[in-house]
Amino acid sequence: MSNAMRGHLAMLMFSALVAGSFSLGSMIANDIAPAALNAARFIVAAMVIGAVAMATHGLRVEQFRAPWRFVLLGGMFAIYFVLMFYGLKTAAPVSAAAVFTLTPVISAIAGWFLLRQITTPRMALALAIGGAGALWVIFRADWATFRAFQIGQGEMIYFWGCVAHAVYTPLVRKFNRGEPAVVFTFGMLVAGSAILLVFGWSDIRATNWLQLPTMVWIGLGYLAICASSATFVLLQFAALNLPSAKVMAYTYLTPSWVIVWELALGRSAPTGLILVGILMTVIALLMLLKDESKPKPAMA
Repeated sequence: MSNAMRGHLAMLMFSALVAGSFSLGSMIANDIAPAALNAARFIVAAMVIGAVAMATHGLRVEQFRAPWRFVLLGGMFAIYFVLMFYGLKTAAPVSAAAVFTLTPVISAIAGWFLLRQITTPRMALALAIGGAGALWVIFRADWATFRAFQIGQGEMIYFWGCVAHAVYTPLVRKFNRGEPAVVFTFGMLVAGSAILLVFGWSDIRATNWLQLPTMVWIGLGYLAICASSATFVLLQFAALNLPSAKVMAYTYLTPSWVIVWELALGRSAPTGLILVGILMTVIALLMLLKDESKPKPAMA
């Protein structure tokens, strides 16, 4: 199996795990300050990834040369997660998911500026199909729901977080200097933890950690282990082996995975029309699986 195919599988897992952030995040967004929540998740994730890195590749000082790289990347991901939870305080999960579908296009633009990655016509068509399918799922194939969509303060706050997320992806490839994905992720998490500790110190001190609802601890555990530790490594690996637009195109699957999460949490099943949108996102991803790199001419 090629590294590119492994990158696609990594992003398939990534999209499934990220979807849980929307379902669980909306349930706890108003029970704890976003800065305090994300500082805790980054610290726990750094401990988990640090242990994995130590056991697999070891941690050496030379692996973290040019530490400004980790500070910049950690800061950008911290911005995304903090703004996500600030946005979810007022934005409905459906609206937030709609904003999230903008990340592949933004990432494609950032990939061109930072890495000169070209979005081919086939990729552009796949992104368009995937985006349409994702919106179809988000608005549950209901035109009235789509027309009722309003951009509020929460959506605008989350949009800037999505910009940070989209730019983060090409920067991973630009800044990586051969470090294994798990080691590179650990450096980013440590830097992000430090930034969030400074930024959110007042919220961290004001939080009564012993009196938090059980659901917050469940959500924090999932966010730290599954939606942080695992997804960060998966994203780092995929970003090193796939163009940024292809990496972020997997966000189109998030609404479909959210439906799976909603079913698991006892919510109603989607209608048949919604399955059309899911099919569109699958078609888009199959189009993106095609390797468009030009083969090298055979030697005479």
